[in-house]
Amino acid sequence: MDSKILFNPYTFNNGVTVNSRLVVAPLTLFSSNEDGSVSDGEAKFLSTRAEHIGLYIQGATLVTKNGQVFPCQPRAIHDSDLGALAERAAIIKKQGALSIVQLHHGGEYARPSLSGECAFSASAHDEVQELTEEQILKIIEDFAQATELCIKAGNDGVEIHGANQFLLQQFFSEKVNHRKDKWGGSLENRLRFPLSVVDAVCAVREKLKRRDFIIGYRFSPEEPGEKGITMTDTVALLKALVEKPLQYLHVSQKDFNNKVRRGLGEGQSRLKIIHETVQGRLPVIGLGSLFTLDDYVKALQSGFIEFVGSGKAVMMNPHFGNRIFAGKADEIVTAIDLGKADHYDIPKPLWEMCKKGEDWLPPVKMTEISEKK
Repeated sequence: MDSKILFNPYTFNNGVTVNSRLVVAPLTLFSSNEDGSVSDGEAKFLSTRAEHIGLYIQGATLVTKNGQVFPCQPRAIHDSDLGALAERAAIIKKQGALSIVQLHHGGEYARPSLSGECAFSASAHDEVQELTEEQILKIIEDFAQATELCIKAGNDGVEIHGANQFLLQQFFSEKVNHRKDKWGGSLENRLRFPLSVVDAVCAVREKLKRRDFIIGYRFSPEEPGEKGITMTDTVALLKALVEKPLQYLHVSQKDFNNKVRRGLGEGQSRLKIIHETVQGRLPVIGLGSLFTLDDYVKALQSGFIEFVGSGKAVMMNPHFGNRIFAGKADEIVTAIDLGKADHYDIPKPLWEMCKKGEDWLPPVKMTEISEKK
């Protein structure tokens, strides 16, 4: 299959042009040093993944300590984080991709053993405490501060993590957010926190006069459960986001072809509904169970997206962009061989997780799984 479509240039609404429609989806590597600095394993992984890639989105970078979900997580909290932020950016940009940092707060999923504090969310439940107005405003400032650090460190953009049931989505979701103040209740109020974060991040770019700095937003289209986010809710979010000075929208879902569960467009392709809502006002990144060259080309040819991404395929294939660019479909690996630990440049902590064969990680060859059992 002809891969040329994947390398048609694209110019964002702020004038920045990329020569690849390939995106490295944000990957949690579990492999920074404990202080958030860059480990040797992390650096090696980053150094083999950004060739012929348009946007390399670095995974889950903390904006404040009380949002920490993952051990050994990158940070954009203090000036002391500038060195690591700059090092990652330099590694990625040297290979030709734009370096995008995903800004993250785990909310109720934050782990007290890592953060040193209890977990906070839109509303209280079990051991989770409800955020006060003062705390909410502080977290909004934390996203802004993280953005400023990313700019100063030489990154090309940030992605606001509003997906995967983390803090921004917790405020958006009626299932989680039971507040009675201006941060909860109506759909308009539940959107207030994520949209306030967007405004704060965009204001930093304006303050620093960096029109060329890219800002994206990642979202999950739906949630299970009676009170979970529906596509009707998501369409309202999208209509608000396209009015903001963003550069892209990033759809987080397990399968590119997932269909709407409930609400507007039930039974239709989620990406089709998203495409019809956005109407080309912002480019959309799509992903989900895409592994082969054919998968990538067909996804882009669907007409529902402008960029196509993957995390699992990139993990399994060092120099993935090079293989796609050269049309070497036969060299693309679609399942990990546990007997070739040194073949993938996957950092050791993450490799140990891959060996367990969990579904959020790349597939493992069936013979390997059988032997383990």
